[in-house]
Amino acid sequence: MDELKKCQGIDGEFMCHVSSFVDDGAQIGQGTRIWHFCHVTKGAIIGQNCVIGQNVFIGGKAVIGNRVKIQNNVSVYDDVIIEDDVFCGPSMVFTNVINPRAFIERKHEYKKTIVKKGATIGANATIVCGVTLGQYCMVGAGSVVTHDIPDFALVYGVPAVQHGWVCKCGVSINKGETCKVCGVGL
Repeated sequence: MDELKKCQGIDGEFMCHVSSFVDDGAQIGQGTRIWHFCHVTKGAIIGQNCVIGQNVFIGGKAVIGNRVKIQNNVSVYDDVIIEDDVFCGPSMVFTNVINPRAFIERKHEYKKTIVKKGATIGANATIVCGVTLGQYCMVGAGSVVTHDIPDFALVYGVPAVQHGWVCKCGVSINKGETCKVCGVGL
């Protein structure tokens, strides 16, 4: 922890590793921790008590809610909105242009991607831009999401398809049942 420095955020202190860059004009909430080799660009908004893992990039038009965990090697590009309590697994990918070409500038064509409260995205999953991931849904590791995902849906595969439902705590349950662990029903 001795290589984490205290920094002043929008509503109190946050911690940032000395190897990371937080540009002036980025808004970081109190209690957030930003680990090694990260870059948070001007205009980015990060809520309170988030954990930003090693080697994470956050674009200037990205919005991240409270208590979000972004694991190592994730890029959160412009026009990605992540609501509260979301988990982004290691090396998962957000895109922001449907048909990128190195020789054609398409920044005006960015598509908004929304990750709703409590969603989980597994390691190495790819979220194609323009989709919405529903509340408390779970995307399996290595999946490629090309369409909107309903609340509480369990999806995986390439492309990702629904294979069931999960409750708020992430336990697999059937539609119409109540979870024996957290008591949430679908």
